[in-house]
Amino acid sequence: MNIVEFFSKYPNVVVAFSGGVDSAVLLSMALKYSKSVKVIFVKTEFQPEFELEDAKKFCDSQGIKLNVIYVNILDIDTITVNNPLRCYYCKKMIFDRICNLAGEDEVVIDGTNADDDVYERPGYKALQELGVLSPLRICGFTKKMIREYAKNNLISLWNKPSYSCLATRIPVYTKITENNLNLTDKSEQVLFNLGFTDFRVRYAGEKCFVEINEKEFEKMIVNKDKVRIALNDFYDKIYLDLKGR
Repeated sequence: MNIVEFFSKYPNVVVAFSGGVDSAVLLSMALKYSKSVKVIFVKTEFQPEFELEDAKKFCDSQGIKLNVIYVNILDIDTITVNNPLRCYYCKKMIFDRICNLAGEDEVVIDGTNADDDVYERPGYKALQELGVLSPLRICGFTKKMIREYAKNNLISLWNKPSYSCLATRIPVYTKITENNLNLTDKSEQVLFNLGFTDFRVRYAGEKCFVEINEKEFEKMIVNKDKVRIALNDFYDKIYLDLKGR
């Protein structure tokens, strides 16, 4: 099945929009090939504010309304306990909210692609249980193909680095709290403001582990004192992962 055939089969769609390149490409395709499109962004404490701002800007550029649902995810114990099934419970909660807003003739779709290892992602099981479809995966779109499509079609987010939710920075079985999410968000903002583009700051209590792309090691050497001074407000020890991302 190609993407045109997909939207011919499912002409009325609800796009679960994240503000990333995959969902931006999916939304662009839906606007081009489907009959009707509804766009929903679920905002929780797991996403930094810039993700929502990116989503709003992109939808504004496409002339389509973005429906935003706010959820206090820190009130859900099955998620904040942070066991290996955290992503399953989180996706189940988020997509259940989205599915509840879909009409009888509408199908909920998301940006999972053909390169995503769904067998290693508990969250994908939740999507299957709820009947959510992944057109990019179904139609064989890889990460490389998605980037090329976005660039060739002048999609503004084409070169935005992939960005997983803040909860992925917290070690499994470490309870997720407003405090450790805020520390993570503020720490990553430091790197972003210094011009780093592909990074993670992994929370580990009183210490953290900084991961950057090996292409930016030289930039880290130049900025190490600025990073150290800024992150020293949050952590006693700051480690750089020399394996790179």
